[in-house]
Amino acid sequence: MQTCDFLVIGAGIAGASAAYELAAHGRTVVLERETVAGHHSTGRSAAVLTENYGNPTVRRLTLATRPFLEQPPDGFTEQPLTAPRRMLWIAREDQRAALDASLAEARRLVPGIHAVSTAEAATLCPVLRDDYVAAGVLEPDALDLDVHAIHQGFLRGLRARGGRLVTDAEVTDLTRSDTGWEVRTPATCYAAGVVVNAAGAWCDVIGTLAGARPVGLVPKRRTAFTFAAPRDTESAAWPVVADVGEEFYFKPESGGILASPADETPMSPCDVFPDDYDVAVAVERIQRATTLDIRTITRKWAGLRNFVAHRTPVAGMDAERPGFFWLAGQGGYGIQTSAALARCTAGLIVDRRLPAEIAALGVAEEELAPRRAQGSGRIVDC
Repeated sequence: MQTCDFLVIGAGIAGASAAYELAAHGRTVVLERETVAGHHSTGRSAAVLTENYGNPTVRRLTLATRPFLEQPPDGFTEQPLTAPRRMLWIAREDQRAALDASLAEARRLVPGIHAVSTAEAATLCPVLRDDYVAAGVLEPDALDLDVHAIHQGFLRGLRARGGRLVTDAEVTDLTRSDTGWEVRTPATCYAAGVVVNAAGAWCDVIGTLAGARPVGLVPKRRTAFTFAAPRDTESAAWPVVADVGEEFYFKPESGGILASPADETPMSPCDVFPDDYDVAVAVERIQRATTLDIRTITRKWAGLRNFVAHRTPVAGMDAERPGFFWLAGQGGYGIQTSAALARCTAGLIVDRRLPAEIAALGVAEEELAPRRAQGSGRIVDC
């Protein structure tokens, strides 16, 4: 039996960032079922920080995370975690109303966001068809995120604070004891005062092992692929281009173009793979909107974005299982909200309240509470 104060299940971005914060307050162990941390959603993310994405709570968590990623603590990383990357939302004529509504909502939290004309959109991304794009909205201060550097920074910081990551450590049993929890893996049993359930797509599976009611987590497949950039156009400075109806997006990536149909196909929690049909759909949509001629796919993959019904991340202690903390349902916002959700986790566990600077942005504890989502879904496993 090994003992610790905080035991975190899952070493993706949610678990790694939470463990980093908790390690400042006590002995922290992270258990990861895979051989490599971040194998699933985190390692497959094409992350961009945009403050015009998600519901109001998600946007406020993004605002709270941004300063950390732009100016991380000393020793967190040896390279920049962010780089400038403007975000351009485009609309067809039939989508103008949706674009106007999106802009009106965004202006409440993102002062720099503004409308652009068809001609201005074409200047930003010359491959856009002027007979397709009727209007656009530009978020000039969006950012590219180095997902690997961010994830590794949290894990490095965890170790520097005396915490430990254990891989190949699938949790097989969770039992409530007089002093906390006993957590079994095939190799070792751990005793911990608090268990943090940050198991990604498997959060409801872990919750059930602990005797907790599920939060109704639904993993949804998101497909991505890359193809060659056009030879006759300098594409490195293009913005991320996203359809306002979330039908597709594309962006420059490592000398090529990364794209997605922005699909959300419900799945059971598993090691997900891309579907060729989704790739074909994205190719057709992008070629309708641009002059890009996509002949060869150089790489394709898929990841799971995990949502509860209200699409707000879940972060809070289970009301019926003392010492069992949910950190689930980050959807497609996990990287850009990571630092804020980690501070929320540590605050709610250690101080039993949200950090003052995050609450001041309008994030409310009840918005994150697991009881909002519990009882709304069922578990499906591969």
